[in-house]
Amino acid sequence: MSPLAPPPSRVRRAAAVVTGLALVGGALLAAPAHAAPPRPVDPVNPDFGPNVQIFGPDAPLTEIQSTMDALADQQRDNEMGSARHAVYFLPGEYGTAAQPLQFEVGYYTEVAGLGAAPGDVTVNGAIEVYNRCLGDGGTTNCIALNNFWRTLSNLSIQVNKAGQDGCRQSANFWAVSQAVSMRRVEIGGANLSLMDYCTAGPQYASGGYIADSNLPFVISGSQQQWLTRNSAVAGWSNGVWNQVFSGVQGAPDDAGFPNPPYTTIDQTPVSREKPYLYVDDSGRYNVRVPAAQTATSGTSWAAAETAGRSIPITEFFIATPDDSVKDINNALARGQHLIFTPGVYDIDRTIEVKRARTVILGMGHATLTSARGAVPVEVKDAAGVVIAGITVDAGETLSPALMRIGSAKGGKKLDPADPITLSDVYFRVGGPHIGKVTTALEVNADNMLIDHIWVWRADHGIEGFTNGVNGDTDRWNTNIGTTGVVVNGANVTATGLFVEHFQTYNTVWNGQNGRVILYQNELPYDPPSQADWTQPNGTLGYPGYKIGDKVTTHRLDGAGVYVFNQNDPSIVTANGFEAPQTPGVQLHHIMTVNLAAGTIQHVVNGIGDQVDNSRTGIPAYVVDYPTP
Repeated sequence: MSPLAPPPSRVRRAAAVVTGLALVGGALLAAPAHAAPPRPVDPVNPDFGPNVQIFGPDAPLTEIQSTMDALADQQRDNEMGSARHAVYFLPGEYGTAAQPLQFEVGYYTEVAGLGAAPGDVTVNGAIEVYNRCLGDGGTTNCIALNNFWRTLSNLSIQVNKAGQDGCRQSANFWAVSQAVSMRRVEIGGANLSLMDYCTAGPQYASGGYIADSNLPFVISGSQQQWLTRNSAVAGWSNGVWNQVFSGVQGAPDDAGFPNPPYTTIDQTPVSREKPYLYVDDSGRYNVRVPAAQTATSGTSWAAAETAGRSIPITEFFIATPDDSVKDINNALARGQHLIFTPGVYDIDRTIEVKRARTVILGMGHATLTSARGAVPVEVKDAAGVVIAGITVDAGETLSPALMRIGSAKGGKKLDPADPITLSDVYFRVGGPHIGKVTTALEVNADNMLIDHIWVWRADHGIEGFTNGVNGDTDRWNTNIGTTGVVVNGANVTATGLFVEHFQTYNTVWNGQNGRVILYQNELPYDPPSQADWTQPNGTLGYPGYKIGDKVTTHRLDGAGVYVFNQNDPSIVTANGFEAPQTPGVQLHHIMTVNLAAGTIQHVVNGIGDQVDNSRTGIPAYVVDYPTP
């Protein structure tokens, strides 16, 4: 798709630099008794607060460049900080052949276009992520393994690396790992590289996500695992352990698996693209909520506007960290949708989402932190609820869960054509502070869609205690995450499920007819001893992915479980995966790998080779379980 010129009306009204936008209102339903009235909003110039920057095409390029450089410098190493930022570009062109716009995207930063289609915003230049160099004052140990929490969406990049050296000119670099998404992006003019091969090694990268994008030739390089969904690629090279493609035009053939380690699914069984903010021809802000689709491939916008509905910004409550949960729940009860502006929110009681088709959208990786043991978010049995772009953190008081979807007692049957959907929703236990939770995500609703989540019990952070090396068990006993994800609902689909480091099961799937496309897991690094990593029935360790004993239908495509028992390398895990032995439960292209410490004896149910320190970095693969 060629870049689209912005309509003249958009260019005329675009401010040189627009900063800040507004909190939301728009009365829809009768407000609860004694509730504050809806807050007014200007639909053309809403106030999204101080952490949102909006540029128009008339802005001096030097001002845009200096602003983006300063933001990148602030956030490049701010892995455990509290700053959150969103940067939006109004329809138009930014940068020229002679003076390209080139900038990096750091931690907790969202960069997006405000057009109705990706071609409405064109950046002539580059939008990139490079390796972080963690050793010797930032000169060695250059890796992308911790390049988390950033977002790029809804724009086009015509790559122009003028002024950079020969290596840097070879590609637009996007060297990232978990909790990073690229959506609705079109790139031309050079390759896209998912590793940074221009910075001194070792250059490792470990996982990410692309959806609804039109891409040039892609260099995967050192990426250990990756999911590309409903996109088009001109070509693809490399892959370390697990590269998965679902509904991707131009995807590589997977007949040679595991060499190369590709898993290719022609059509995505269930998909819904993430909601996005855009400005219409009259200058008003809206949120586009794409419709759910079945059996799709390619981008949602190649031939026409992405199918779905548009919600005026005036129908949203736009929250800031100063708003109480009571204020937020009152707005939801009034029938408003919800936007979280960039920031960190203390959530001391549950945000209750009860109304069908409610949309909750986070800007700039807005983070909800549990306070006093609260469950931050509960979604009732309400069809079509969409939650996107937020991070949910455990607090220092044990929470039973960070998010619950549907009634634990089994609620009403929901419409499979309008599933509850999570997109780019991340969960964190530990890292910037101590975290404690029993189950991070509990799914009880049927017919739900999970589209790219990372559920992470932190293996590193600034909590003030060590990783348990040399007999120190502080992290294991303090940073509590018992179970990562539990799925009890039937007909649940997950595209991009990343779950890591929990202290028993990382994922337990009890619902019938589950479908998962790409699963990535690291077992916990920090069990102090084998006794701490042994099930009550005597089984050595917990599988990284367990399908419930009563499940009769399940499909998993492209999955890996990794072991790195840093505290005690003698620890043994019996199986990476555990599944009922029945023809309806099918695991396709699965693997285990030793990262440097510990042992997994088998891939699944006693089948597959052992991975241990004698074959560090060399996976054991099972092509299909059960064997056809």
